[in-house]
Amino acid sequence: MEHLTFSYPDAAPALHDVSLEVHEGEAVLLLGGSGSGKSTLLRALAGLVPWFHGGRFEGTVEVVGRDTRVARPAELAGAVASVFQDPEDQIVLGRVEAEVAFGLENVGTPAGEIAGRVHAALAAVGAEHLFGRRVVELSGGELQRVCLASALALEPRLLLLDEPTSQLDHEGAESFLELALGSGAAVVLSEQRPATALRYADRVVFLERGRILLDASRDDALKWLAEHRPAWLGAEPCNHVATRLQEVVCRVADVSFAYGAGPSVLDGASLELRRGEIVALTGPNGCGKTTLAKIAAGLLEPQGGTVELTGRPAFLLQDPGRYLVRERVDDEVALGGERDDALRALAGVGLAGYEDRHPRDLSSGERERLALATVLVREPDLLVLDEPTRGIDPERKIELAALLRAEAGARATLVVTHDRSFAAAVADREVSLAAVLEAVLA
Repeated sequence: MEHLTFSYPDAAPALHDVSLEVHEGEAVLLLGGSGSGKSTLLRALAGLVPWFHGGRFEGTVEVVGRDTRVARPAELAGAVASVFQDPEDQIVLGRVEAEVAFGLENVGTPAGEIAGRVHAALAAVGAEHLFGRRVVELSGGELQRVCLASALALEPRLLLLDEPTSQLDHEGAESFLELALGSGAAVVLSEQRPATALRYADRVVFLERGRILLDASRDDALKWLAEHRPAWLGAEPCNHVATRLQEVVCRVADVSFAYGAGPSVLDGASLELRRGEIVALTGPNGCGKTTLAKIAAGLLEPQGGTVELTGRPAFLLQDPGRYLVRERVDDEVALGGERDDALRALAGVGLAGYEDRHPRDLSSGERERLALATVLVREPDLLVLDEPTRGIDPERKIELAALLRAEAGARATLVVTHDRSFAAAVADREVSLAAVLEAVLA
């Protein structure tokens, strides 16, 4: 990549005079705040910028010997594989095995090899048990594993990963990164939970406002981060003062649930949430965290057990794109309240000054914060957040934790998360759904 400057249509440059080399077998970790240009850089390496997204492109990008101004993304397929931030946007087929096979079929893999490579890729990401499942039944973390398997099945020379562990539990993230970064492919990886990735990276590139602020070896980068961006090395848990617990807002008792004729997702799960407390709901992918959260908020009816809910609930889904229906950021938030309240909610999540932007032009982390503002503006009695730190950089996570702590007394808050540092920083207590289910089975 030489002197690349790129602007999306009618927007300021997302990348400005960026030059970068990635060598065979090298693992490069991209860091930077939300909107710093990380995703755009990955799209440029895949040829999606400018062919798919459009915009003004200056400079050159050469990938596996091909100039991306001439070679279209389809011509790079197989040699280059990508995993995007939102796995929901990447899935195209109805069943897991068909999804993983799809890329192999498109690059002309001999038919006799496809089944074996599909099984091997699913096993590599710990998702072999998902073979035969319908993708609409999968959790966000399970979808992410399927997308990762689809990329690995291609055995690419360049693997581009845009926050691939954002919805994976700690053990799943560890095993995937160890595999992906040791696969022999050159890997360029963007992460907002960088602690694990830093152990495997050869180099670290830090972006800010579309420019490269740092390009250094891992050891030199660790020193620089410690001095200039310490939040990226892991924030210490906040020494917050617990708020006074008040009445029970939500009580879920001995609930069970299954999707259609599928296996039980929950069996005998219980949870109590009081006004004034923040509870972190944790557990491995697929254990039913999101299902329990939806039952608590009244979005799903349990097939057994009882739910008592007092007051108004609000639920923030894993995919912020599902919220976006208006042409302006301020109009989006004003759907749930008065305009003055909407402006205050935007300021509270760090989006003051973004009022006239189109929601679809925001980065993934900025869209996540916009979605949070759309539910906070309703002043709910029960606030349920499903993976609220997905796509949010470490400095914004600290701000989000402070915001939730400051308003903890106004409501009961349930945070579904795999982000251990965020759970430690924000929650009064942690409930492990895996531990609850183990106790029921015992």
